[in-house]
Order: sequence, then C-alpha cells, then structure tokens
Amino acid sequence: MWGAAADPESGGSRRRLPRSFRELTPTRSFNPRTFFREMVWKPLRTRRHGRPKRVAFPRLKKGQVAITWIGHASFLVQFTDLNVLIDPVFANWLFLLKRVKRAGLKISDLPAPDLVLVSHAHFDHFHKPSLRRLPSPRIAVVPWGVGDLARGLGFDRIIELEWWDTFERGDVRVTLTPCKHWGARVLRDHHRGYGGFVLEHQGRRIYHAGDSAYFEGFKEIGLRCEPEIALLPIGAYHPEGFKNVHMGPEDAVKAFQDLQARWLVPMHYGSFRLSFEDMSEPPRRLAELAHEAGWAEKVRVLEEGIPTVF
Repeated sequence: MWGAAADPESGGSRRRLPRSFRELTPTRSFNPRTFFREMVWKPLRTRRHGRPKRVAFPRLKKGQVAITWIGHASFLVQFTDLNVLIDPVFANWLFLLKRVKRAGLKISDLPAPDLVLVSHAHFDHFHKPSLRRLPSPRIAVVPWGVGDLARGLGFDRIIELEWWDTFERGDVRVTLTPCKHWGARVLRDHHRGYGGFVLEHQGRRIYHAGDSAYFEGFKEIGLRCEPEIALLPIGAYHPEGFKNVHMGPEDAVKAFQDLQARWLVPMHYGSFRLSFEDMSEPPRRLAELAHEAGWAEKVRVLEEGIPTVF
C-alpha cells in the first residue's frame, strides 16, 4: 500500500507535506486518473474468485513445519506445539481497493495463534478488523513504533523490536530483520518501523521478508540467520519505479541466492491489484527464471488454504 515514502537510511525524521497526489505514492508513478483506472476501476470489473478451503491441518512430528499461504503476504506457520500467524489480512476491501482473490482460509477455521507477527503498518499487512477477530490469547510482535496501533485489538502482550532485536519464549526465537521499504501508515507517522522476520523453532528457520525492494542486506540476513525457507514477495513491481520498494521475480531470485536458503515460497501477488503488471505474470515469470537457473525444485508455489509440510 502507499503513503509518503521514507528513505530507510535517513530514518525519516524530517518530512514535508506532499504537494500532490503523485507524491503520496512511493514512486510518484501515477496521478489520480491513472490510480483510479488501474487500481480501482479494473478490479471493480474483475469478478472476485477463489474460495476459502475447509482444511484439515496435518498432524506434525517434532521438527516438521506446516506452512499455509492465506493469500497476499498472510501465512499460518505451524509446528507440533506452536501456531504463528504472519501479516494476517482477510479483508475483501481495503478502502477502494478490491480483493480479487479471496483468502484461502476463514478466520473461524484458524487454530488459536500463539504468536502474531506484523511486518509493518501498511493496510495490506496490518488490518485491524482481521487482527481484532483472531482467537485469543496471543502475543503480537511488531516493529518499533507500531505497538500503539495494536492496542485494543485483544492481544495479551505486544512486543516491539528494532532491526536485529530478538524476542525469545522458550525455544522460540523471532528476529526482526532489515528491509528496503517504509513504515508510515498515514502521512505524518514516519516514526513507524518495518522489516522482515526470522522465526526459529525446533531447529527450523523460516524467513518472511515483509515488503521489500532488493538490497544488499539479504546477504547479511543469510549470513546471520541462515534461513531454510524464504517467503519472498514477487509482485507489485511495475512501473519500474515500484522496484524502489517492492521486488519482482528477478529480484526475488537474487534475494534467494543471497540468503542461501533451501526453498523459495513466493508471496505478495494475486490477491490485490497494487501495480500495473498482469496479476498472473509474477509466478509465471518466477517459474521461468527458476527453470533457467536449474533449481525449479527449490521453488514451492503454494495454493491458498492448503498446508504444505516441510
């Protein structure tokens, strides 16, 4: 989603008000007419598709992890003794933006989450009505400056992290990692943080990149955290200026190589129209790139609502 863009290196301490609608977007790539045509009118004319699955969650052995893609950047990650939700968004509408593919699960079918990880405050990742309806009790882990938004949503505990900070509970570790994006939810709240997460439990390491453009920091994440499964965004990259804050398939391939992970699970495509590329293009292009590189077996394209055991 969009707001006034911030430079990750500067910390966003001084900001002026935007002079036009164009400046409300991270790339200044479109005017109101273009926005309405591409993001509002075209989805309105597109029939919403997909159905939530009636899923039987697998019985896991210790050391196994089941990952269920809910849609967009939303995931359920399950171990034998732990349920983790990441960026849970079940909305069919985000203001004027229509969800064109339904979430793969219903909130009522979710197991009670022990942890809820929210990567940043943008509306397509931090959706208050979805969070408010989750079963409780639960713990929220969010970047710095986001905790106040989570108050009153039913969480028993809210943990704010800075980059490379770690929250530990028993043998569960959650580390907030850097990314190249921005965190403002509205025009004036540039104090809010953003990032990805590395979740460690039972000897497994799962990395969720949040929203990010490609940057050299993926190499450091790979060296410091050694993720095994990388959940990487591949959509919302056209026009070219969008790559200042998002990754396309080519960038995701580079990030995956930098991370030196075992599996790449693509996300952030197919649910909401947030940019100009055809919505079917990201996974198709990723499959082509993986085939050309000779490691197609490392890409695991998940179907929404269907658990996959790793």
